[in-house]
Amino acid sequence: MIQAKITVINKLGLHARAATKLATLANRFDCKISTGIDQPTVDAKSVMSLMLLAANRGTELIFEFDGDEEEDAREAIEALFANYFDEGQ
Repeated sequence: MIQAKITVINKLGLHARAATKLATLANRFDCKISTGIDQPTVDAKSVMSLMLLAANRGTELIFEFDGDEEEDAREAIEALFANYFDEGQ
């Protein structure tokens, strides 16, 4: 199991489209992925759970990856955040 802190840097935060992209990406990996603000509390493979976080720009999320593809999942999710969810800034 690995943990990573990832900051939401895109202007609109973790809105519906970004949450959908994150959940879609997370579902590609054979591992459990959880995230939250204070601790990993919600399933990152669920769009609704991600939206309930109400993560605005500047929010630091804690991710926990546990399973066979945990390292690949971490790298892919960090890249998605770093690339502003492919939406520009």
